[in-house]
Amino acid sequence: MESESMEIVPPSDLMDEDEIHGRPRQLYTVPKPHNNSNNNPGTTSVHELLECPVCTNSMYPPIHQCHNGHTLCSTCKTRVHNRCPTCRQELGDIRCLALEKVAESLELPCKYCSLGCPEIFPYYSKLKHEAVCNFRPYNCPYAGSDCSVVGDIPFLVAHLRDDHKVDMHSGCTFNHRYVKSNPREVENATWMLTVFHCFGQYFCLHFEAFQLGMAPVYMAFLRFMGDETEARNYTYSLEVGGNGRKIIWEGNPRSIRDSHKKVRDSHDGLIIQRNMALFFSGGDRKELKLRVTGRIWKEQQNPEGGTCIIPLCS
Repeated sequence: MESESMEIVPPSDLMDEDEIHGRPRQLYTVPKPHNNSNNNPGTTSVHELLECPVCTNSMYPPIHQCHNGHTLCSTCKTRVHNRCPTCRQELGDIRCLALEKVAESLELPCKYCSLGCPEIFPYYSKLKHEAVCNFRPYNCPYAGSDCSVVGDIPFLVAHLRDDHKVDMHSGCTFNHRYVKSNPREVENATWMLTVFHCFGQYFCLHFEAFQLGMAPVYMAFLRFMGDETEARNYTYSLEVGGNGRKIIWEGNPRSIRDSHKKVRDSHDGLIIQRNMALFFSGGDRKELKLRVTGRIWKEQQNPEGGTCIIPLCS
């Protein structure tokens, strides 16, 4: 992919635009959260018995054992080619029903308790909760690379700034111009433009080019750095135009719990076909000069049941 340029125009005074050039992707890893248990030594030791010796994850039925009583989870049973990883004996199809029964009596805290989750669950309900726990770490929202970083929002904001070199801006309005000298060579390219901080929250603005069926298109959309329930409190609009025409998009930002690909494939954002984008660019239509403006605002329900629009942040 050849280098692209992005210009960000401060909305207050329309200063000279600064070009943002493409930067190499970076990978960064952080440790996975550890399982937590309560302070009862008996529960701790039983929980250790329920830890698979191969993958170290908690075991769920069917729990398998060899003739010598060594256990492992059903997923790892196929990985070790039906050989016990401890004594190398053939595993066969022996279930450890006693350990499965013991697990039914356990109640354990969510593994994200260190991140603030106060819930305690029966052993077999714990895994289902943890998959949707509001306190679980977020994946890095950076698009265009397989970044494996997870963490809370403050950590990810610093990661985006320091490791991905994403530009950070304060304010709830924006005015961007995307410039491409040969737009017909851009296929399935992804860019994250910037992160905005307003109303005490962070938002990721994405812009990219891809094939929608047989038609090349450009798409811009906003993601909220938080959960879906919070994202619904905000609305954003995007506007693109030129030559006396314009297209306006308005909607709620999607949470970064939804992957970048999921949002893009659902077409939940401002989509401009390439021919229309080149028409907006003017000139001989051989160079893309697409200006995208937008704003973010917050809506709250007032006591009378109506909608109250919170003024734009300064």
